[in-house]
Amino acid sequence: MPRTIEDIRDFLPPRLVRRAIRQAEQAEYHLDGIESDGTRSDLETAFLALCRRHGLPAPEVNVKLGRWEVDFLWRAPRVVVETDTFAYHRGSVGFEDDHARDLDLRERGYAVCRFTDTQVETEPDRIVADLRRLLATAAVDPQRWPGTRIRSP
Repeated sequence: MPRTIEDIRDFLPPRLVRRAIRQAEQAEYHLDGIESDGTRSDLETAFLALCRRHGLPAPEVNVKLGRWEVDFLWRAPRVVVETDTFAYHRGSVGFEDDHARDLDLRERGYAVCRFTDTQVETEPDRIVADLRRLLATAAVDPQRWPGTRIRSP
C-alpha cells in the first residue's frame, strides 16, 4: 500500500492522494514512511489548515473521548470541534447521534462547537474568532458552562 500511494502522488491531485491515505488508514494498512495529518475527510483537512493558517493551537485529530470519537480536541481547555457536512449528518440516526454526543461531552465539561463545510469555506474569520474566544475563556474559567459537572475523560 505505501508503494501504491507513493506512485499515485505523481498522477493524482493532492486531495485524492490524501483521500487514498485516509482510506488506507481506515482499512488499517500500515503506512510506514507516509505522512498523514490524521484527518478523515476533505472538510477535516480544510479545518485543520484553517487552524494552522490562523495560528490557532494545534488540536488533536480524530481522538477517542469516552465512548465517542471527536474530530478535533483541545484537551487542556476541554474544547471539541465537530465538522459537519449535510451528506454525513442528515437523517434521524445521524441527527440523534450528534446531539447525544454533544450532550454527553458537555456533561463531562467539554465545550462542543459544530462548523459546517460552508462555514469553513466562506466564514473562516468568524470561526477563528469564535475559537479564539472559546479557547481563551476555557483556559481562564473551566467552570464556564453553568450546571456542568467536570469529570475526567
